[in-house]
Amino acid sequence: MEQTSLVRTPAGEARQAGILFLHGHSRTGLSMRPLVRQFDRLGYRTCTPTYSSLTRSVPDIAERLKSRLDRFRAEFDGPLHIVTHSLGGLVARALVKVARPDGLGRVVMLAPPHGGSEWADLLSRLKMNRIVLGPAGRHLVTGRSVVDEAVLASVDFELGIIAGNRSLDPVLTRRIVSAPNDGKVSVASTRLAGMADHITLPVSHTFMVNNRAVGDQVVAFIRSGRFSR
Repeated sequence: MEQTSLVRTPAGEARQAGILFLHGHSRTGLSMRPLVRQFDRLGYRTCTPTYSSLTRSVPDIAERLKSRLDRFRAEFDGPLHIVTHSLGGLVARALVKVARPDGLGRVVMLAPPHGGSEWADLLSRLKMNRIVLGPAGRHLVTGRSVVDEAVLASVDFELGIIAGNRSLDPVLTRRIVSAPNDGKVSVASTRLAGMADHITLPVSHTFMVNNRAVGDQVVAFIRSGRFSR
């Protein structure tokens, strides 16, 4: 049986697809393993780099990922898709801005803070933003500067976004983050002009990468360009 990672050209030739996974703030590539395993089973080539969002800014992370992206891109001849969690969505936009890969396919972002997070705003007011979030923190506030916004690519690719609406601490969160939210990012903040599809699931920000329903929706969008409803 042909694996779903194979793409047929008009001439009938099979090309393998790859997926670049970009993790969230203060995490590593290992945090994306539940999703990676799903795509490994489907025959995709996968790449899960680790980068430090505590010591580097979003554009700096993107610059440092360019060589890793080039090496990964050389491993297969089909489209290159991207799957991200949280801050990884902003990293993906910065990466596409400075090093758009040939054959860029579909992009799925889980809880991306495109509009920022009120938690980052609170840390900024307390003068703790840089201490807690590092240089990447300036891209996480809701009032992002024009300069910081300019390093992020606008959407000219197939983008699907998955938001969550469950918080691990709803009592505290409702005092800080606009409802509905996933405990860290509001559903409204995940939206981005030009996206192809958006869906909200009953999951929390931190653990949504471990949720099988989320994983199935990621697969659905990579396969078809639409979430399953």
